[in-house]
Amino acid sequence: MLRSDDLDRNPDSLQARLHKDGYLYLPGVLSPDVVLSLRADYFSRFDPSLFAPGTNPIDGVFSGYLPVGLPPYGLPGHPAYEFARSPAFKRFVNDPVLSTLAEKLLGKRVKLVPRQLPRHYCRASPRASRAHRDSDYMAAAEVVTMWIPIGPCPLATGGLAYLKGSHTMTTTQLASLRGITDRPGDPRPISHDLGFVARSLKSYWLVTDYEPGDISVHLPQTIHASLDNISDVMRLSIDIRFVPTDADIDPDWREQWSGDDGSSFVHRREEKGHRAEPSG
Repeated sequence: MLRSDDLDRNPDSLQARLHKDGYLYLPGVLSPDVVLSLRADYFSRFDPSLFAPGTNPIDGVFSGYLPVGLPPYGLPGHPAYEFARSPAFKRFVNDPVLSTLAEKLLGKRVKLVPRQLPRHYCRASPRASRAHRDSDYMAAAEVVTMWIPIGPCPLATGGLAYLKGSHTMTTTQLASLRGITDRPGDPRPISHDLGFVARSLKSYWLVTDYEPGDISVHLPQTIHASLDNISDVMRLSIDIRFVPTDADIDPDWREQWSGDDGSSFVHRREEKGHRAEPSG
């Protein structure tokens, strides 16, 4: 994956590369200490049985067992639900470093989309993220998505991957791929088979080992996916979106996230011939 941290002080160069490549990989944008503090806050909310014996919760080493009685992910009572509403989380996503970067990329004043998603994957999780485009899930003429790993995220932990050149591909090019899916009847994901997607589109996936403080940014048309977590270390990440201050926000993105709102989106959006929640 191409680094773009050499351009972070030049808005024109950042915009040009984002539109040329469809994504930006920006190492070291945030303070690693702040990122790791947020990781510690999140994992401190869990029963110790989630973690391998003798390990520190901040390391996120999975014991192989989910705590007894843990509610479904992101529902009230699950730590992720309260975490996404905590002062620490809100301070993090409202860091001026992030909004300033978004303003450089969009060339105008921005606002943070209220629905901000924490993601937590371990090796017991189902498939992490199918190949998809955000434009199939969120209606917005101008939007930048930021994906932020909260802690180290090497390949085995399941980082975000981008399909090279995919932001220039047409809907017609993607149509035939959608039949190879583990979600029959759902038109939003492109496919769960990342190798098939790359071969069919004569492209390849761009990946990297992310470190605390790194972020990646992408256009809504860029095809991306997250790799499955095959390690003992749990992956924690946050994805947020910025739009211009005068833009209307997609109605399904105006409220705080909860773990069950994606399924309700599916029903409402199917009635309207519309979108649901992207994954990352």
